[in-house]
Amino acid sequence: MMNRSRYTRAAALGATATLALGLAACSSGGDDGDGVTITWWHNATSDPLQGLWADVAAEFEADHPGVTVEVTGYQNEDLQRTLIPNALQSGDAPDLFMVWPGGEVRSQAEAGHLMDLTDVAADTIDEIGNAVMPWQVDGAQYAIPYAFGATGIWYNKQLFEQAGIEETPETLSELEDAVADLKEIGVAPIAVGAGDLWPAGHWWYQFAISSCSTETLQTAIPELDFSDPCWVEAGERLEDFLAIEPFNEGFLATPAQTGADSSNGLIANGNAAMEFMGPWNAGTIGSLTTDGEVPEWLGWFPFPSIEGAEGDPGIIMGGGDGFGISADAPEETVELLQYIMSEDVQRRFAETGAGIPTHPGAADAVADENLAASAQALAEASYVQLWLDSALGPAFGGPLNQSIVNIFAGSGTPEDVVATLEQTADAQ
Repeated sequence: MMNRSRYTRAAALGATATLALGLAACSSGGDDGDGVTITWWHNATSDPLQGLWADVAAEFEADHPGVTVEVTGYQNEDLQRTLIPNALQSGDAPDLFMVWPGGEVRSQAEAGHLMDLTDVAADTIDEIGNAVMPWQVDGAQYAIPYAFGATGIWYNKQLFEQAGIEETPETLSELEDAVADLKEIGVAPIAVGAGDLWPAGHWWYQFAISSCSTETLQTAIPELDFSDPCWVEAGERLEDFLAIEPFNEGFLATPAQTGADSSNGLIANGNAAMEFMGPWNAGTIGSLTTDGEVPEWLGWFPFPSIEGAEGDPGIIMGGGDGFGISADAPEETVELLQYIMSEDVQRRFAETGAGIPTHPGAADAVADENLAASAQALAEASYVQLWLDSALGPAFGGPLNQSIVNIFAGSGTPEDVVATLEQTADAQ
């Protein structure tokens, strides 16, 4: 499944090599004979975020004599789909690791893999405030988010200007007009990394939250009830949008964030004008430019409203990344997590441009104007829906996203997506 953390999905390791390295790196926290070793897995594989986490680990070691922090970044899909699940199943999990909200944290908590942080990290939880709620299970806190933001459309201002697009689209019809204008100047209007499945999934998710009422989303997702016709309507709207051929050539095999030919790379090198992604995108696009910097021409706007859709026009889709602690991790791991979530480290995270921090005291450290716009859109939203694969849980991500990609490929139908949801629910 996605995730869509989704924050900072960059330079991929081969899946086989990553798995071998990951299992080797998981030496388990605890007493190594001379002190305590904490293993920490995250999904930052390029600077600036990879460097920040390395600095944080070194700083913690300096302040805690006898403690060693083995910190390793892995490509996001490998981490979520393979490395963490395998490590948890083997009983040799890292001490501190990425945990995604909704169904994922619930599944890991109910399996007994996660430490209950409710009491041991109470002060940090109180400091973060309401952002912690998607990582709660039955009122207990099992992970703490360091980043949370909205999904929106990232775009190249220069290409918009060349195509004569004076205002960012506010309706789906205007987005379709922009697609036509961009085709006229010979660039791909929208990049999508359907090869990684979840980026294509985002499009169906957006059509679903626009087609379904908030009440339906609030009841259908936890009850796994997909009988409302809005779920089929989401696929029908996606089919209508696909009919205008808005995406890059070869999108079915395009990865999301790995290399110049990825959807991120197409944006970074000016071969595509837009991409529908989360708030990590500035950092991942910046990592693929020639100078490794976030380009000045990069802009952001919320997904346009969809005329005739029955969903709440003020809804927005988003999510974030958090860290949880293995149930049997050494107690020093809690202190490390609290340091990661401190106002100082959160401010430094904000300054990297890799995402939107969750600590209220770090809000003014978000210097990137696009991230600031994303944060404002999130704050003004009437309802925030977690990415649907995150909300539904790990069992749904792969099958759901594959059924959506089948629509992109012309080999699946809107009804097939709903059937996949129902079949996965029945197997729970």
